[in-house]
Amino acid sequence: MKTNLYSRESILKGLDHQGDWDVIVIGGGATGLGTALDSVTRGYKTLLLEQVDYAKGTSSRSTKLAHGGVRYLAQGDIGLVREALFERGMMFQNAPHLVQNQSFVIPNYKWWEGIYYTIGLKMYDLLAGSMSIGKSHHIKKENTLERIANLKQDKLKGGVVYKDGQFDDSRLAVNVAQTCIENGATLLNHFEVTDLTENDKGKVSGVIAKDTETGISHQFTGKVIINATGVFADDILKMEKADAKKTIVPSQGVHLVFDKSFLPGDDAIMIPKTEDGRVLFVIPWHNKALVGTTDTNLESHSLEPQPLEKEIDFILKTFNNYNSKQATRKDVKSIFAGLRPLAAPKDASEKSKEISRSHKIIVSDSDLITITGGKWTTFRRMAQDAIDKVISLKKLPEKECKTKNFPLHGARPTKNTENHLYIYGSDQPKLEKLITERPELGAILDDRLPFVGAEVVWAVRYEMARTVEDVLARRVRALFLDARAAIAMAPKVAALIREELGQTQEWEDNQLSTFTKMAEKYVCK
Repeated sequence: MKTNLYSRESILKGLDHQGDWDVIVIGGGATGLGTALDSVTRGYKTLLLEQVDYAKGTSSRSTKLAHGGVRYLAQGDIGLVREALFERGMMFQNAPHLVQNQSFVIPNYKWWEGIYYTIGLKMYDLLAGSMSIGKSHHIKKENTLERIANLKQDKLKGGVVYKDGQFDDSRLAVNVAQTCIENGATLLNHFEVTDLTENDKGKVSGVIAKDTETGISHQFTGKVIINATGVFADDILKMEKADAKKTIVPSQGVHLVFDKSFLPGDDAIMIPKTEDGRVLFVIPWHNKALVGTTDTNLESHSLEPQPLEKEIDFILKTFNNYNSKQATRKDVKSIFAGLRPLAAPKDASEKSKEISRSHKIIVSDSDLITITGGKWTTFRRMAQDAIDKVISLKKLPEKECKTKNFPLHGARPTKNTENHLYIYGSDQPKLEKLITERPELGAILDDRLPFVGAEVVWAVRYEMARTVEDVLARRVRALFLDARAAIAMAPKVAALIREELGQTQEWEDNQLSTFTKMAEKYVCK
């Protein structure tokens, strides 16, 4: 019988024969997964450990954009925009099943806005160079309303259309994880690093990590330890040095999800200047309208950050300023918050929206490598820079980066997005075969969303899902699309996972209780 590469049992068995690692990556979000992929494809023996699940934190809570960053262009950060536009092109090339070409409309309500945004976006097109995905252009008022019927008409002058990328963040994370494993890396989720180890020279030489399913601790040694834990980076730095200086300021971004009737048509809306200078996006995503985001500095971080009342009010008010169909809290299908790991500012007065989004690589005295900042679009480049830095420190033999033209698991062009299973890319026929073999798995889990039982079984077998939350939050996106529907389908999901993992009724009951308690926080009250 063929060994299942992705099974936790086979991965854990393989640990016994591994010895020392070249690279140990702490953190299974976009940055950590990208770093593991860069490392293993160069030929380094690579281990990645994630305390909960792949993309559990910020990496599943983004605005779902593969973009250069129109806002950064306005701030004059040409280098960051050019780099991000190149990386946007890499995402289209390496994950065509998940990254879509999305049209955005900037509605113009002042006479000068049409000229101003047309010129700015021509610069954006220019910076994309050969990676351009379409040209921006100005449209008249009537064309703007044809494209976005719900826009408020009073004082509307016209609009500017431009192109950017739109994608599913946690699905991409899962596909990167699968690609790492297929190329020889060892990845374990639900495996929490509890301490760092040092050699007799005071250099970091490994990690102690606990399998949170069994409670068993393991010690791993490696030539290079990379801290890619996002907003949790300071927690790892404090393991190395108890009085380590704060390097991260978490900035919270909140999103509200509405029924697609709030955004008819295929276009997204970009509101370039809100009352407090932020940008607001309204984006079609899995047949819903995703609206966000905010930019609120916080003092602390957590795995389940909670939206502030003022953030919900800000999004609703701003959205309703532009939309003729007025949205209320009752219309919100799901609400979620994510934390950006921004570099702590030197000047306390610096606002989070002015702090650079470019990434930073920090080398501690103990040779612990920490990579912070950045965004999903540039995850591949961040990883390349991190491994290049390790090579420059003579920690590893020099080898070329291989990830520029490197199709990820599932990569195939998407011809038809009508069937929601398109996001599985080249795995789609295998899911359909599973449904043919077990027709009961073709049944929809809840009438409000398209997801079926086969996706739950597939997530457990081949996508390293271990809990109801892993499945409903990050394999299928039910929790982020309609929290009440996710709660309603949880019993069916728990039963399917229990059967697949050979678990007990007590396990199933605990899973249901834990998930429901957490998911209630995604319901807008």
